[in-house]
Parts: sequence; C-alpha cells; structure tokens
Amino acid sequence: MASSQSASSTTQVQPSCCQCALASVNVASFVSAKLRRDKNSNNYKSWKEQMLCLIETQDLLGYIAGEISPPPMTSESYAVWRRRDRLVKGWILGALSDEVVETAVNLNSARDVWLHLEKAFVKPRGPPPQAAAEQEKDWNEYLPLYIAALRGDWVTAKEILDQDPNAVQARVSFTSETALHIAVGTGKSIPFVEKLVDMMPDESLALTDELGFNALHVAARTGNTAAAKILIHRLEDLLYMKSNYGFFPAHEAAKSAQRDTLLLLISHTKDDFEPNPCAGANGVSLLNAIIDADFFDIALHLVGKYPHTARIELPYGNSALKRIALKESAFLGVARFNFWERFISSSVQLEMESKVRHDPPNRGDIEDPTCGTRIYVEFRRWHRVVQNLHFTLCKVIKQLVPRIKVIHDKKMMHHQALELVKCLCKHMGSLNYTEAAPIYREAMITAARVGIHEVIEVIVEAFPAAIYNRHATTKHFIFHLAAQNRCEKVYNLIYQTSGHKHQYADAKDSSGNTLLHLAAGLAPPHKLNLVSGAALQMQRELQWFKEVEKFVHPYTKERPNYAGKTPKMVFTEEHKDLKIEGEKWMKDTANSCTIAAALIATVVFAAAITVPGGNESTTGYPIFLKSGAFVLFAVSDAVSLFTSTTSLLMFLSILTSRYAEEDFLYALPKRLCIGLFTLFVSILFMTIAFSATLYLVFGLNNRWVVMPVAALACLPISSFVLLQFPLLVDVISSTYGRGIFGKQSDNSFY
Repeated sequence: MASSQSASSTTQVQPSCCQCALASVNVASFVSAKLRRDKNSNNYKSWKEQMLCLIETQDLLGYIAGEISPPPMTSESYAVWRRRDRLVKGWILGALSDEVVETAVNLNSARDVWLHLEKAFVKPRGPPPQAAAEQEKDWNEYLPLYIAALRGDWVTAKEILDQDPNAVQARVSFTSETALHIAVGTGKSIPFVEKLVDMMPDESLALTDELGFNALHVAARTGNTAAAKILIHRLEDLLYMKSNYGFFPAHEAAKSAQRDTLLLLISHTKDDFEPNPCAGANGVSLLNAIIDADFFDIALHLVGKYPHTARIELPYGNSALKRIALKESAFLGVARFNFWERFISSSVQLEMESKVRHDPPNRGDIEDPTCGTRIYVEFRRWHRVVQNLHFTLCKVIKQLVPRIKVIHDKKMMHHQALELVKCLCKHMGSLNYTEAAPIYREAMITAARVGIHEVIEVIVEAFPAAIYNRHATTKHFIFHLAAQNRCEKVYNLIYQTSGHKHQYADAKDSSGNTLLHLAAGLAPPHKLNLVSGAALQMQRELQWFKEVEKFVHPYTKERPNYAGKTPKMVFTEEHKDLKIEGEKWMKDTANSCTIAAALIATVVFAAAITVPGGNESTTGYPIFLKSGAFVLFAVSDAVSLFTSTTSLLMFLSILTSRYAEEDFLYALPKRLCIGLFTLFVSILFMTIAFSATLYLVFGLNNRWVVMPVAALACLPISSFVLLQFPLLVDVISSTYGRGIFGKQSDNSFY
C-alpha cells in the first residue's frame, strides 16, 4: 500500500483544529460508486483507488495502514484517535452497498474494515470451472459419508474413513461443510461426534464452511452443548475464531438464544487471549446479543467481568444501554398484569429477595458472649432448613400451577433487567460528559419512545443532566416523545420534576410543534389497541389532549406550528377517521342493547298484567297475593320493568346524540355506563321474577323444583357477566377510574 509514503504516518495522534472540516468532507466527491459485488465481478479496484485518494488528501492514511496505533484508553489522546478512526471508518462504510456493509459493520476500527474488504474482494470469487466440476464430483463421491453423518451412523462412516483417511476433511456438501459440521448440526449422535473428533487432526477441526463457520460455530447455533464440550476440550482455539461476518461461536450462541451453550463458551473463554470475544467491541456486540435473547443474568455477569463494555458504543448508537432500553417485554410485562396476576405477583417472592430477607445476623450482633456461638450455629441450621423448605415449596407450586411460574419468571426478568441498567450506568460513571452523553442520550430517547420509565429514572439518577437531552433531529424532549407515543408512565415523570416544567411546556420541535401539538396527534396503532372499542379509544385520546392542555401555558394552547395549525386543528384532522369509527361503534352497541331492553320491557310488562296463578273471581286480587314468592315476583318484575325502560331511554339518547368530539370524553360513556348497568339489572330481576313464577306454579308441593330452577337461572346471568360485564368495567374504569395520569411517587424526579 502506498501509505508508507504519507507524511501523516506517525505513531502519535496529533490534535487538530480542523476536525469540523474533516467531518464535513463529502465522500461522494471522491468515490463515484459504492462498493458492491455482482455474480461474476466487482468494482473493488476502482473503489479502492478513489477511497485512497480521499483518505490520503486528508492526511489520515496511517489509520488504515496500521502506522497510527491506538493509544491507551486512559490517555488524553485516545479520544482524538477514536474520533478520527471512526471518521475514516464512517467514510468507508458510507461508500459500501447495503449487502457489503452488513459484513463489516461490527468490526472495531477503520483498519479492520479495510483489511476485511481487501480479503473479501481480492481473493478469487470461486474456483475455475474445472475445479468447480471436481468439487461437485467430490460432493457426489462423499454422499454416503454425508448421509452417515446426518444419521449418526458411525459404522458406515468408519468404513468410509478407513478406506479414505482424507475424507475427514473433505467437503461433503455444496456449502463446503465437512462431516463434522453435519454431525454437530444434527445433534443426533454425540458418540459419533466424539469418535470423529478423535480421528481428526487439529487443522481439520478448524475447517470452515463458506460462511466461515467452524464446527464450534455450528454447535453454538444449534445449541449442541455436548458437542461443544467435546470440541473445546480438544481444541480451545475454536473459541477465538471469527466467521466471515466477524462473529465468534459465543456470538452465534447468543444470537440463537442457546443459553446452556452460551454459558459453556463464556466459562471457557480466557481473558488473556486475543482476540477475545468478550472484550472490546466484540464484547459489546456479544453483550447486545445476550440482551436481545433476554439472558439478563448472563449479561450482568459479563458486564461485571468486563466493565468497559458499558462504556463502548458501536456504530449507529448500538450501546448496551440502548439495547436494554428496547426491551419493552422485560419491563412492561409486569406492568400489564391483570388483577389476579398482580395478586399472585405480590405473593410470589424472588429467590434473591428471599435470600436477603432470611440472611442470619452476624455473630458480632449477638450480645451474650457465653451463648452467642451456640445461638448463631443453631440459627444457621434452622435458617438453612427454612430456606430450603421455602424454595422447595415454591418450586412445587410453580410446577403444579404453570401460570405462577410464568409470573415468577416475568418478575425475575424485570428484576434482572433493572439491575443490568443500574450496573451499566455505574460503570459509565468514569466517563466524562462528552463520552457518556451520546450513549445515555440514545438510551433515554429509546426508553421514552417505548415507554420504559425505569430506565429513564436510573439514567437520570446517575446522570442528572440527561433530563435536558433532546432528540438530535426532531428536538424532542423525552416528555414530548412520551406524549407522542402515549407512554403515560414516562409522561407522569413530569409531575415529579422540581421546577423546570416550563421549558417542556413551551418548547417547540423542529416542525414548530409544541407538547400539545404532539398530544393532539393520533396515537400509534399498538397503543390504541390497548383500549377496547373505537369510542373508548377516542375517549382516551381526548383524555391525553385535556391532560396536556392543563399543563401547558395558556398561550401555547392556541400557538400554531410552522404549518399554521393550532393543536385543536391537529386533533380534529388526525382523529377524523377515529371519530367516525367511534360513532359507528357506539351506535351499533346502542342498537343491539336497545333491542334487548325493549324485549325485556315488553315481557315484564305483560307478566305484571297476567300474574301467575290468576286472580280471584270475586275480588280480582291475585290468588297468591299472600305468598312470599309472589311478593318476590312482583318486586322483581317492577324493578326489571323500570330498569329496562331506563336502559332503553339511555340507548335511545346515544342514538340521537350529536357525536361531537367533546361528547366522547364524558357524555356518551356516561350514558353507555348507565344503559349497560340498568340492562344488566333488568336481566337479573327478570330472571328472578321468572324463577319465582315457576316456584309458585310448580314448586309449592314439589320442593325439588327449587334447585334446578336456581341453577338454570344462573345461566343467563353468568353469560351476561362473561360477555358484556368486561365492557361495562372498561367504560366505568376509563370514565370514573383514577386515570392514568399523576405522580408515581412522592420523590422528586431530579
């Protein structure tokens, strides 16, 4: 490479006052086309020459030539070197096509990317036609060995290997896999793998397929832990070999969510071996994959062992803190428990919490020196007995009731995820503001958009200035993002701020939208679907708008954005379709309930006129007038008539409503509540009246009639409760409940 002639190829990183000028260089002015690979050719030669011209004119050639090595991370010049190296790396990555950039995005430095591309494009794309024909012939020749490895048939494989010892390293498939790759991938016969490994030399064990995967990569991807043990015991170097995409076997195990295999690979990884899959940028990539797989306990162990992984940010802001901020299921799964799940959750104790709570006192805490040792030993013995009994009982209950185990696992995941966030923030404490801000800013924005308030609270506790960060493009604060994405847990943190609320209330984004403009927009579909029915969705949207309207400055309520639209105009425009759907939903519900209420009113009115048993011919009074069952019939029939009539009137008022936006907030839900409640009461008392009639006619002399009548009477009531009562509960809760806004605790946020 011509880099040796560059005047900039020094071993020390010199600070420059032209950093902004370097960052503003237009790569497209030097590199006319992005590096891509076609079936039979590539443009690497011309691309390389153009890229070298760009880098050399900016005196940065030493960064890809290896002549400017990175200084120690603790030195002052490391930040300068890192910025320039990332600048060169960004130029290179920006000049790659999408399919090529995927193979190089996880590499550490600009030099690593350069060498990777040179290796990938300079080498021949494939064997010549004659060699390809011989390769295909070899595959056909070793087809019996392929089938034997696939089935785990060692007898057949042994015969083939005895006749041809070179078959142990032969490519037996079109993807250049060996028999060991096939046997490990199927996982059918561990003895087959063990015997095959014993016959293979070390260099054959390290053979890779066309993707650069050795046998340990395959074991990691498929979760074949037993085969992984055999391979590591034979050749530990397999742990430190990368695939063509720059991934170690541990990365493949994490990406495939193979927990046991991942634990095995990490436990055998040595700290003093380079390249280390758990350290540096490789460690961050591995940590991110572990977080994606929900293995938060393993992530905690990895961060504790390699604290620097919390302080490194991969390209495109892929830090571990941002990755955990994306794990909505780990945090919001507990928040979305229903009533019974919350009750069970409060009864289920985590093992780690139980251990802390039952830890015995220190010997020094026992005051009596004469019997202190005996009491301590006795307490330790009983402590172990009680703790083991507690854990055994919890384990048995979780096995008998699978739902309890699910709730327990969600609580454990939430606890571990929160501890991981705290651990990451703790290890970021040694960074200065310039280094830490890009990492926690991305995490804060992500958490605000997803709705994970715990992540924001932990970050702000560790870095108080993080609360003032804004999105780089849209200029949104986290509370703007919370209102836009309807994340009430995050938005409620604004009530715990000490005295800087005004800057969030009056701030505008890059489009001139205020906080009220964002609340006036339509909620994301997945947030709308959390509420049943279009009318209640419209009500929730109005509640958000009214809540933010109370918070902002009076002038802000009418302030237009850069498009000239006020918040009210935005709300009307954005919710036009939802308003129509809400009106249709409300009318359909009212129509259905109106028919039911009218039928009940008709039936119970007729029953009041033609009383059971008839009337006396002389006085006209009912025959069963003095019977207690008749009194029950009369009262129940009257209550059913009045409530069904009330329900009918309520639903009729819904049908004739004007359906203005404001009506969805309180008026229409209130009428729906009254209508559904009175309809339920009318059905209940109609059933009681009918049961009393049956008893009067058939049950005075046959007491056994009471039981089947009572049982059958419960059928319509229970059906209504199961089918319609949840809707009534939702309407009452959303209209008269405590709401979703307000302080989450009495502590100040910052």
